[in-house]
Amino acid sequence: MESVQSIKQRFELIGNDVKLNRAIEKAIQVAPTDISVLVTGESGVGKESIPKIIHSLSHRKHAKYIAVNCGAIPEGTIDSELFGHEKGAFTGATQTRSGYFEVADGGTIFLDEVGELPLTTQVRLLRVLENGEFLKVGSSQVQKTNVRIVAATNINMFEAIEKEKFREDLYYRLSTVEINLPPLRERREDIHLLFRKFASDFGQKYKMPTIRLEEDAIQLLLKYRWPGNIRQLRNIAEQISVLEEERNISAVTLNSYLPNASGSNLPAVVEQSKKEGDFSNEREILYKVLFDMKGDLNDLKKLTLELLKDNDSNKVQRENEGLIRKIYGNQDEEDIEHEESLSTELLHLPEPVVNSTAPTPIQQQAQEDRYHFAEEIEEEETLSLQEKEIELIKKSLERNKGKRKAAASELGISERTLYRKIKQYDL
Repeated sequence: MESVQSIKQRFELIGNDVKLNRAIEKAIQVAPTDISVLVTGESGVGKESIPKIIHSLSHRKHAKYIAVNCGAIPEGTIDSELFGHEKGAFTGATQTRSGYFEVADGGTIFLDEVGELPLTTQVRLLRVLENGEFLKVGSSQVQKTNVRIVAATNINMFEAIEKEKFREDLYYRLSTVEINLPPLRERREDIHLLFRKFASDFGQKYKMPTIRLEEDAIQLLLKYRWPGNIRQLRNIAEQISVLEEERNISAVTLNSYLPNASGSNLPAVVEQSKKEGDFSNEREILYKVLFDMKGDLNDLKKLTLELLKDNDSNKVQRENEGLIRKIYGNQDEEDIEHEESLSTELLHLPEPVVNSTAPTPIQQQAQEDRYHFAEEIEEEETLSLQEKEIELIKKSLERNKGKRKAAASELGISERTLYRKIKQYDL
């Protein structure tokens, strides 16, 4: 078995990071077997080196090694690329074509960006992993293949599985052994070594003196987060080698090549999950605003009724402090004093004078008609809001798969209130 150091020299891998060494060790150990391997890591960390190591140290090293970028092949043709097609299988299929799995029989296939595969292709790939069988596009004849699959991805597979973009059974078939490559920002001691290697290579390539970093530039190089990892470091080394006439690079010069180098290096926390209470469209948001307004209106009615009963604004204010704060929020003191003065004025309004003279039949009928009209409007509004409330509760229960606690939280009410409404509306 070859040592880690000899593998680094053979494949020109630079660095002494512990995690990098562990990844190479795992590749060396798994190479003699036919186990499927999944290589994970951010974009630009050099994941393509691991399948080359595995293939070169396996018993398949004399057979074909094919690297396929799954993200670069259109969804409509990827099945044909991987498994082949028969003549006339689709428009443009003028002849029978062998796919990568047929061509690489006995060898190794490296599926880069495997997380980008369509779900239909994932089903075909799962069958190949399970029993080595596949069907060409447009054919009913089952074919056999004996290939070793090494896959790589830079996405979080568990999130992809949760979002139903990647099959869970395929993930566990691919990741019999998982090898993770660390990002460049976790390999601080290797950053300057890699830069010097790239600078030397580009100096020879373009027949120029090799660039060198001054001490302050080295410190800036180590502090930068390198979101593009080794690929970004290599590109910047090439840019500086070609564009700069001065071969001693200062921090000021290096800073001009680093995007957002002067900004904060703190990682940003991005909230990807949908917050509870968010609604999928504007109509539901408007309905929720209406229900909030309805609740505030009911609170105002309750407060007004207590004022009329007790005829003591100070007592009512003390006993309903929480309710008043809920309705009016953090208003300015002047607004609150103004509202209190209005309440006091309402309490001291003169009692309505009751006319002892009985109304005429025509007046009585007109008064009843006016009140009857008001009652009809109130009933129509109540029914309309009730229908919208039922619709909102149903949608929330559907979104949360019947979980009352989550639905109640989304609607902004207690679980007990939601249960009561479900019983009331017979949902």
